[in-house]
Amino acid sequence: MWQKTTSQKQTSEPEKTSKVKTISQKTEVPRGIIGEPDARRAFRYLVKVCAIGPRISGTTGMAQQQKLIVGHFTKLGAQVRMQSFDVAHPQTGTPVRMNNIVVSWNKQAKERVLLACHYDTRPFPDRDRVNPRGRFIGANDGGSGVALFMELGHHMQKLQPQYGVDFVFFDGEELVYEPRDKYFLGSEHFARDYRDNPPEHIYVWGVLVDMIADRRLALYKEKNSIKYAPELVDSIWATARELKMREFIQRPKYEIRDDHLPLNDIAHIPTCDIIDFDYGPRSNPYWHTTKDIPANCSGTSIAKVGRVLLKWLTQVPQPKVGRGRVSN
Repeated sequence: MWQKTTSQKQTSEPEKTSKVKTISQKTEVPRGIIGEPDARRAFRYLVKVCAIGPRISGTTGMAQQQKLIVGHFTKLGAQVRMQSFDVAHPQTGTPVRMNNIVVSWNKQAKERVLLACHYDTRPFPDRDRVNPRGRFIGANDGGSGVALFMELGHHMQKLQPQYGVDFVFFDGEELVYEPRDKYFLGSEHFARDYRDNPPEHIYVWGVLVDMIADRRLALYKEKNSIKYAPELVDSIWATARELKMREFIQRPKYEIRDDHLPLNDIAHIPTCDIIDFDYGPRSNPYWHTTKDIPANCSGTSIAKVGRVLLKWLTQVPQPKVGRGRVSN
């Protein structure tokens, strides 16, 4: 993701072919009382993901992470499928296989809520002053959303929301080696496929989470989210206020270019971005550096975001008529 004042989004469309395959089928589990997200377990998931090492799109590390994610949610009774497509590597031009992962709960529901994150890591910690070509782990930027959804998976069978819920893990958010390289490859492919090949279901809302594990969590309302989905933003931050979550700050701060933009602009799914763009002390010093490691993250922060989302899913607001998809 990029703060708008520091970058402009690329507009060229990647070369791609589409393929979707089903990995597992949903099984019924008795429903019960909704539990609280487990901060320690969420942090263990973060550590487990980061122990793989870099998870760059198309690499062995990414394949190991995909196996972990698919196995985790299959055991929890979700339906899991891969949305596969190819792009040209930004440096060599050779094909890179991308895989968005879609984890579905209450698959039969035709009206659904999309919860999304990116799960790839940047090739290098290019903002690191000492070692900008070093090893980038991406604990907060790439790992925190994965850990959150892995934890939420333990609670989804007990929820009885009005809508079905999909967790979507976007590949290729930042397969970026040079400033000119294209961002948001996975979310753009997902959005175009949703628009051009309409499924039987419709997404009434989308919620993107990114960089939500900072030990000093501060989640301001993101300006593009307010532009595209003001009712959605207000409802989530109202839920946080109801739960007395002071980390959700009731005012805007940054304008971020992130995976929620293709969902809004292409798929016309009203989507917001829950993101802490002040990672570390002072002004974002750990972002895209070798300091983006689990030691600088917090399971408590992940669990707090999870608590808000679980509560919000039980009281999702009714969208305005016509929201969620428009004609081509």
